[in-house]
Amino acid sequence: MQLDELELDLPPCFEIGEKVQTRKLIRNDGTFPGQEIGATLAKKGEIGYVISIGTFLQNSYIYAVHFMGTGYVVGCRAKELETVETGI
Repeated sequence: MQLDELELDLPPCFEIGEKVQTRKLIRNDGTFPGQEIGATLAKKGEIGYVISIGTFLQNSYIYAVHFMGTGYVVGCRAKELETVETGI
């Protein structure tokens, strides 16, 4: 993607139902209710499933990921996620 390209000009990187894992530690930036700012929401390598796809500021996708281990549903950017190979 070029610097002047909007992410929304391209199709989403992940699909609903896709198994993904985090590429880095994800902390609460203040948008996750019931948890302190800075609290860990998902550790690096934690596995979850994309349950919905939304947008942020009309220029990027936000993927709602349900992390099975914690039960949290966390909004993630594409750069924070990667596909988990299913081996099928």
